Order: sequence, then structure tokens, then C-alpha cells
Amino acid sequence: MFQSVLPEENWILLGIPVLFLVGTLFHYLYDLSGRNSLVGLIAPVNESIWEHTKMVVLPLILWWSLFYLIQGDSLSIDINSWFTGLLSSLVVSILAIPVLYYFYTQAFGVSLLWADILILLIALAFGQLLGLHVYRQATSIDYRQAIGIVAAILIFYFYATVYPPKLPLFQSS
Repeated sequence: MFQSVLPEENWILLGIPVLFLVGTLFHYLYDLSGRNSLVGLIAPVNESIWEHTKMVVLPLILWWSLFYLIQGDSLSIDINSWFTGLLSSLVVSILAIPVLYYFYTQAFGVSLLWADILILLIALAFGQLLGLHVYRQATSIDYRQAIGIVAAILIFYFYATVYPPKLPLFQSS
């Protein structure tokens, strides 16, 4: 279905199923850690929609960063395009989870476990495909800006875990 000749493009596409499996593991990581506070900064600590977006945050950051650290120089990857692709993938994946969840639960008046699981896969697929598109063709921003925004997102996740806003998105269902 996807034809790709570059190793970095294959890596991005391989990320869809791998990140889905890792994200699923992240759902249970907090409980498996014995409810460790540090693990709670990166893994869902309750059943709120916001906390479920954590299932994509660190896995995506690590997936893209790891490949660049291992292969970046040897493949002559454009650093600006690569980290702009990461940022695009991250933002789209984060936003897709609540948008898709609220759409189906409000439109159909149901909440289904299989649909929630499918949302993770769809969010990651949207994110990775947009990240690939940005990497291939879009105008990129300076990698330092992209990494700075990614870091700010991560820091906000830490903050919102400790001090969740009093909004429905952050409330456990």
C-alpha cells in the first residue's frame, strides 16, 4: 500500500503499528509501576481523555528522536524537516484523540472500548502520515524551534498531571 524507498520514511510508517502497541502498554504502565509518581508524569493516571493522550506523547517523541540520533548523520536527514515532522505528528495525534472520542460519544451516545482502542490507532496513523508528509514536502521550521515546542508540550503534560485544570477534558470518566 505504501511505497517508500527511504529508510526514514519506512521508519515513520513502521511507527504506526509499533507506536500503537507501545501506546497500549503505556495505558497500563502507571498501574504496572505500582502507581509510581514519576511514571505517572508520562503514562495515564486516570481515565480522563487528557490522560489518554499521554499514550502517544512520549512514544512519538522517542520514536522520532531515536531514529534521528542513530541514523541522522549517516542518512543525511534534514534536521529541520525531521523535527518539524515530529512536531506535526505529535500535535495531530494528541488532538485526534479527544476530537474522535467526543465525536463518536456525543454523536452516537455510546462509549465503546473497541472504539477507544481504534481511536489510538487512527490518531497515530493520522499523526505519522502527516509527519511523513511534512518531512517529505512541507516547509519546515528551525529544528530548535520544533524541539522547543515539543519540550513545552512535554512540560505542560507534566504540569497538567500534577495540577489538572478543572475542565471536563481533564476529569476522569
